Amino acid sequence: MLLNHFLEKSAEKFPDKIALVCQGERLTYQQINSSANRLASGLKDSGVERGDRVAIFLENSVEAVLSIFGILKANAVFVVINPTTKKDKLAYILNNCRVKALITGSDKLDLIQEVLQKAPSVKSVILAGKQESEVKMFFPDKRVSYFDKVLGSYPDNPLRNKNIDLDLASIIYTSGTTGNPKGVMLSHLNMVSASNSITQYLENTSDDVILNVLPLSFDYGLYQILMGFKIGGRVILEKSFLYPYVIVDLMLKEKVTGFPGVPTIFAILLQLEDLKKQNFDSLRYITNTAAALPVAFIKKIRETFPKAKLYSMYGLTECKRVSFLPPEELDRRPNSIGKGMPNEEVYIVNEDGQRVSPGEVGELVVRGSNVMLGYWELPEETAKVLKPGPLPWERVLYTGDLFRMDEEGFLYFVGRKDDIIKCRGEKVSPKEIENVLYNLEGVLEAAVVGVPDEILGQAIKAFVVLKEGIILSENDILRYCQKNLEDFMVPKYLELVETLPKTESGKIRKVGLKSEKNGSVG
Repeated sequence: MLLNHFLEKSAEKFPDKIALVCQGERLTYQQINSSANRLASGLKDSGVERGDRVAIFLENSVEAVLSIFGILKANAVFVVINPTTKKDKLAYILNNCRVKALITGSDKLDLIQEVLQKAPSVKSVILAGKQESEVKMFFPDKRVSYFDKVLGSYPDNPLRNKNIDLDLASIIYTSGTTGNPKGVMLSHLNMVSASNSITQYLENTSDDVILNVLPLSFDYGLYQILMGFKIGGRVILEKSFLYPYVIVDLMLKEKVTGFPGVPTIFAILLQLEDLKKQNFDSLRYITNTAAALPVAFIKKIRETFPKAKLYSMYGLTECKRVSFLPPEELDRRPNSIGKGMPNEEVYIVNEDGQRVSPGEVGELVVRGSNVMLGYWELPEETAKVLKPGPLPWERVLYTGDLFRMDEEGFLYFVGRKDDIIKCRGEKVSPKEIENVLYNLEGVLEAAVVGVPDEILGQAIKAFVVLKEGIILSENDILRYCQKNLEDFMVPKYLELVETLPKTESGKIRKVGLKSEKNGSVG
């Protein structure tokens, strides 16, 4: 099965059923399938061929959803890019995987014009939103078209499927230790397998109504669309959780049955007045990932949504999901992230690659068809995490996370082997933030670490040494970060210091810095 078959099979079975509710629009499965077919033909006509990468640089929207399936139907590979990504990183991603076509919003014209001057692989641009007659002046060497015109210019006949399930479906960029993001390559088989396993343990059916406020560039948000269409359910797609009362009203109005969240969302949600007075009888399940829920949150969520099962989960982009804690185990094991999901094996190894006994700490290894193909054109980085498995022909994923397992097979997170920070479910490279800080005139040295945070899992803290005679406040530096980094990469804490500890070789030593989290709050 291919990923686009999720939509196609549901369109056959439920053609007139509302599949997507977004910004006032209500689209049926047949409408979405037809529009995705038209977009696929438009992409093919613009020169997109089998295996080409097509980037989606949009906020959560109808156009973003149509783009995902239109790209798949064109036998191409979709790359969803966070809409807050700044120009240098955007240019890097476009060039790194040699994006052939870009689907973005007309509100991003100024940014895109500058970026595309540095991205020669991009041959065509499709703009969603307001249409401007002078737009071609921005891209004299690109084929430019408008989303709505593309949908109105091509037939809704499907293109012939050329892919098989081993072919690449998507590249999801995640932070790397070098400071540049790494492209996680996911095949149709990887993504179909992950979707099958997750919908199995969540017991999803076509009656489910899933409310998604998470960005589609975050795989947790992306999979809500994929899984919702797989089961023939309905997805309520919002841009964000910016207006929590609006989200609560939607939950009630649309009779939402499934709500995926992260600790930051639940922290805001549980502070809303009169929430317990509302009737959430339709809500069947709540899921959490990114960071473990504080025990106090678990209690409040269950009190507020008494009929909803709460699933605590753990995963990483390289395999989508690793484990889930069955709701009935929450009281006994609130600090556990559960066991491996269906059709997957997880185990813990020591530094020699040998499996450890229950209670011993070691690196978590994941074995299954959900494990990525590797990092795009990074064979050395890939070899560090995909290593020989129990069988001669296979490779398994070494997560880089330290765990212990109890006698019954339940997993408990201990810490990370490397210095990558996992904040709000996103992998953040300290090096990437440090690079931005060093670009600020007056910064002499910078060190970025992750510090424990009950809500975020890890919060980002930056230590900065200024050049002699330079006057910069902590707020000045934080404002610079906000201007040059995605939202989730902006440090929560920042501290100006006179010196940073060094190793004998002169490298900044971060070990001593990780234990502190005082400092200015961004």
